[in-house]
Amino acid sequence: MTDDTASLGPSIWAVSDGRDGNAAQVKSIVQALNETQRWMRIAHIQADGHRNSALTLEVPPPFSWLPSSWNKLARSSLPLDQKAALDAPWPTLWVAAGRRTAGFSAGVRNWSGGKTMTVHVLTPDLPSSEFDLIVAPQHDDMSGDNIIQTVGSPAHFSADDIEAAGLAFADLADERGRSAVVVLGGDSKAHTFDNASAERLDVHIRAVASAGWRLRITCSRRTPVFARAHFRSLADEIGARFWENPTDGPNPYLAWLLFSDAAIVTEDSANMLSDAAYFGLPIHMARLTGSSSKFDRLHKSFIDHGCAKWLHRALDTWTYEPLREADRVADLIVTELLKRHPQPDIPSADVVKPDWL
Repeated sequence: MTDDTASLGPSIWAVSDGRDGNAAQVKSIVQALNETQRWMRIAHIQADGHRNSALTLEVPPPFSWLPSSWNKLARSSLPLDQKAALDAPWPTLWVAAGRRTAGFSAGVRNWSGGKTMTVHVLTPDLPSSEFDLIVAPQHDDMSGDNIIQTVGSPAHFSADDIEAAGLAFADLADERGRSAVVVLGGDSKAHTFDNASAERLDVHIRAVASAGWRLRITCSRRTPVFARAHFRSLADEIGARFWENPTDGPNPYLAWLLFSDAAIVTEDSANMLSDAAYFGLPIHMARLTGSSSKFDRLHKSFIDHGCAKWLHRALDTWTYEPLREADRVADLIVTELLKRHPQPDIPSADVVKPDWL
């Protein structure tokens, strides 16, 4: 819902289609924009349309089966609460992700009379000219004057969240040196986490544990039930930590990224790979069953950038500059906003020094 309280600075709408991966990328970019050093540069922009929560646009079937170009013409396809939220006053900046929101990203640019700057994350099935900026991963092979190419996804973790995680799991700091986080994905359009994948990864993890590495294993919402049970049992057997849901205690994911020395990540998720790269962890990609040319390009981009290699039965360590793509994207967005809304000139004034200086 729209926040009616007086707010300072530009209004930013964070928009997704309800898919976790898409929402995470939007959240990362908006968090990066909210970092103090960036917000101070754009805080002079006064606007209406401030929101106190993200906006989820879930177009139901059969409308969701239609091309994105249809969505920008027919807000009537949305559920009533979402339809009511998608209305003026329009924001200064719109940041959305996913094909299903692409039509709305293009639409709000027109509905606002061009006043709203639109940033669409991930490759839309619309011409790039329909948007002000498109944030697309290198492996989508999309280029143009208004295209920001990223290696993987624009991951971001706020300084406050990192500090809180570090304090909540401070004991992990004593386990640095040979600690590795294992991040399990799941089934997707390109990959299947089947029994063969689990058995292959089991062999690798046992070898890594036998080499003296302390392992911390977590899974995603997409991880199959059998794989959760398999690797929970394996964790108990080899003395590793395992986290699946709140019944296992507070979520240690961020702390495990912060206090680990390497990462094993299944190959199926750009977001999971990017999370590990955000902390500069040497990433060992674990193969699942299946492949696609798009993911082949994703994996190559991480390897070429020096972030990752394929998992074998031993872990290597190396260093590289942490991958902070959300920060880079946010800086480029700020630059474009300042072209539209230049910072006001601050008149100089004589400064009278106190006698004691």
